[in-house]
Amino acid sequence: MTTINKIRLGQNGPLVSKLGLGCMRMSPVWGSAGSDESESIATIHAALDNGINFLNTGDFYGAGHNEMLVGRAIKGRREEAFISVKFGAIFYNNQWLGLDLRPVAIKNFINYSLVRLGIDTIDLYQPCRLDGSVPVEDVIGTVADLIQEGKVRYLGVSEITAEQLRKAHSIHPVTALEIGYSLADRQIESDLLPAAKELGIGVVAFANTAEGLLTGDMKAPLPADSYQHHFPRFQGENLIKNLATVEVLKDMAREKGVTPAQLAIAWVNAQGEHIMPLVSMSRRVRLPENMDAMGITFTSGEMDLLNTHFAPGAIVGGTYLQR
Repeated sequence: MTTINKIRLGQNGPLVSKLGLGCMRMSPVWGSAGSDESESIATIHAALDNGINFLNTGDFYGAGHNEMLVGRAIKGRREEAFISVKFGAIFYNNQWLGLDLRPVAIKNFINYSLVRLGIDTIDLYQPCRLDGSVPVEDVIGTVADLIQEGKVRYLGVSEITAEQLRKAHSIHPVTALEIGYSLADRQIESDLLPAAKELGIGVVAFANTAEGLLTGDMKAPLPADSYQHHFPRFQGENLIKNLATVEVLKDMAREKGVTPAQLAIAWVNAQGEHIMPLVSMSRRVRLPENMDAMGITFTSGEMDLLNTHFAPGAIVGGTYLQR
C-alpha cells in the first residue's frame, strides 16, 4: 500500500495524515442500517496502523453512536488519533429539524461529545454549517472560549461561504475548512477555495466520489431505496446525462489500471498540498485501494482532459452542497 504522508493543517496547525477517514457511515444515518461495529473498529485500527490519524465524526451521526464507536476504537491509542467533530445539526427520527448554534447549546454538545469519545480534549471542533440563526461572532466566539478552557485544540468550519469563512477567521484563526469537493462539484473553486488558500486554512474535502456518481458502478435507474433519490442530479434524465459524462473517467481508469473511484480521490489529492481527501470507510478491505489512490499521478494531458470534461456545470442537477 502507498505510504500516507503528513501535512500541516492550516498555517500553524497540527501535522495530520494527507488522507482522512470519515466515520459517518459506520453508524445509522438517514435511516440506513449501521455497519458491523467490530469491523468498523477494526477499520479504524487498521487506518491508525497505516498512518491515517485524521478521524472525522459528528455528534449527530447515529444520535451519538458514532462518537461512542470512535471512542471505543481509540481507547488506549488516543495519542495516535486526531479527532475532528462537527456539531449543531438536530435530528429526530432520522429527520433533519435544523440547527442549534446557540452558545448554551454548543457548551452542552461538547460535554456529551467528550464523554462519548472518552477524551478530555477534541482536536478539531466545528459547526456543521452556519445559517444566520445565531451571529457568527457568538458561534465562533463560543468555540474560541472552549479552546481557552482546554476542551478544544483547533477551530474548524464546515459548508460555509467565502464571506462566512473570512468573518469566522477574523474572530478566531480557523485551522480547517470541511467542504464537499470532487470532479462533479467544483463550484467552490471560484471563491471559497481561493479564500481558504489566501488565509492559510487547510481544506478537508469530503464526497470525493460525489455520492457514488464517480465510482463507475452506478446505473440508471437507481434502486428504489437509494438515498441518492433525494438529489436532483440522480433523478430522471439528469442521471442518464451524468452517467454518460462519467464514461470519460471510466475510460481513463481502465487505461491507468485503477478504478474510477481511485481516480476521483487522486484528482482531489492533486489539487494542493493543503487539501486532504476525506474518504468514508467502514470495512478494512477498502483501505488498500483508498491508500493506493493517494499515489496515483496524472500527466498534464490527463489533468487537462478531466478539468475540461468535468468543468463546472458539466454535471447537471442539484448537489449535496445545495441541499
